[in-house]
Amino acid sequence: MFEYTNVQMRWAVFKLMGVAKNVVFNLNPSPFLHWSSLISYISICTSSWSKSLNKLNTINVFHSQVFNDSVHGHVELHPFLVKIIDTPQFQRLRNIKQLGGGYLVYPGASHNRFEHSIGVAHLAGVKAKLRKSAYRIKGLSFTVTSPINGFISPYSGHGPFSHLFDQMFIPQACPTEEWKHEDNSVKMFEYLIEKNGLTEDIEKLGEKALIFIKELILGEPLQKTSKDSAAWQYDGRKEDKSFLYEIVSNKENGIDVDKFDYFARDCHHLGIKNNFDHLRYFMFTRVIESKRKHICSRDKEAENLYNMFNLRNFLHRRVYQHKVKTNVEIMIKDALLKANNLIKIEGKGQKMVTLSAAKDDTEAYTELTDQVLERILVSTSTDKKMEAARKILHRITTRDFYNLIGEAKPVTYSYGKGDKNPMENAYFYKKNEPDQAFIIPKLQVSKFLPECFLEQTIRLYWKNEDKTHLKDVTEAFKAWCERNEFEVIFRSAMLDFRSIFSPTQLRQQQRQEGRGTAELLITSNFELFYLHFFIIT
Repeated sequence: MFEYTNVQMRWAVFKLMGVAKNVVFNLNPSPFLHWSSLISYISICTSSWSKSLNKLNTINVFHSQVFNDSVHGHVELHPFLVKIIDTPQFQRLRNIKQLGGGYLVYPGASHNRFEHSIGVAHLAGVKAKLRKSAYRIKGLSFTVTSPINGFISPYSGHGPFSHLFDQMFIPQACPTEEWKHEDNSVKMFEYLIEKNGLTEDIEKLGEKALIFIKELILGEPLQKTSKDSAAWQYDGRKEDKSFLYEIVSNKENGIDVDKFDYFARDCHHLGIKNNFDHLRYFMFTRVIESKRKHICSRDKEAENLYNMFNLRNFLHRRVYQHKVKTNVEIMIKDALLKANNLIKIEGKGQKMVTLSAAKDDTEAYTELTDQVLERILVSTSTDKKMEAARKILHRITTRDFYNLIGEAKPVTYSYGKGDKNPMENAYFYKKNEPDQAFIIPKLQVSKFLPECFLEQTIRLYWKNEDKTHLKDVTEAFKAWCERNEFEVIFRSAMLDFRSIFSPTQLRQQQRQEGRGTAELLITSNFELFYLHFFIIT
């Protein structure tokens, strides 16, 4: 393995840029660095010599940091990223589970938002650098923010147990408010920059770097500048860099490095085979102009991308919407609701705020992580609501979960674009026509691909510890489903329905499933049906 000193690396950089003549170096020695540091540094320099010189003056390549990631191996991150990572606002992500309540179902699902964020940053940089030579767009250059925005962006605003906080707890704690973790990520990022004195650092990245990062966090323009939906609305980058908005969080078709990392990371920790190779995908991508510049893939990769969306659907069925995981998260949500006004966190001006109010106070939100459950469990409060919250958490600890009557919270399995086929917005190119972008119709890929791209189910959980009314509840739920013309499907052993359904019904079920007991599963025949938290208390 080659090692290079400070002087050698600087000389190599200038030599490769063709400007090594008459250059005076600082001859002070520095620690040895890996050759990949040089490659990483070159990849973020712009094609203009004057801009490259500015980068040398403002960015210290010798303070990059290498992380040993469990999925991607050794990952080297830019020095500005290291500054972001080494802040309390970012370090809090170490204490927020990536899969929420999934850790209580899958023992290996102990990974957190922190490592996912680093993985996304790495893949964003890899995708930007790996295929730069294949873009073949005249005058194309990457700013240093391209690999940076990935991990900073969507995750710093997550609350305890990730989506449990913004999708389950906040809608019930603050029913009149519309709140998204993406909006909070913008606020947290601004607070992080200001609190840690990084304003000057981010200004060095460019005039519109902060705007660009905020747009990537939100996945949309900060403000609409035109009523014409076809007009370019983003302000952080001009229209000729439109493809940069497709790297981290692709709103066009959902093919982005955020999914690539959580597919690989979740499968790794869950012990599930990941059948999508994102590195192969990178090797067959290039930027091609079709009205705007898009990231396009080889036509032969179309089926592989359908497999990627199938993997997403599989993970939702098997993991993200697992019936026990959902059960656990409903219980955690209930405990948080009961303790909401009793757990106080110090915010700005030493003001004490509640759990739900912490979302509006960045200082208090910095302290809000999964560890809030420990605060409830060790609380000595004799308040009835706090005692009820502790009781719910004790039930989780002893695996005394709510009873699943049927399928309470609407569960949606999709390809990520609702009932639309996301591949209708994916661009491809042919080997012999590498500069022509086109969309491949589904039937040209295979006739065995799905016709429907959205499936929903409804689950019903019984919260009460008193199980004497389960029969009546089940009958009522069955009647409700029949009135709404929902199809009833029996699957695995959960409740004994022998006293509820006729012998003929049970024999038919036994022939189909080979079991005498069954779990009630209700589907809406892939139709859109929204019923929020249909839960019996």
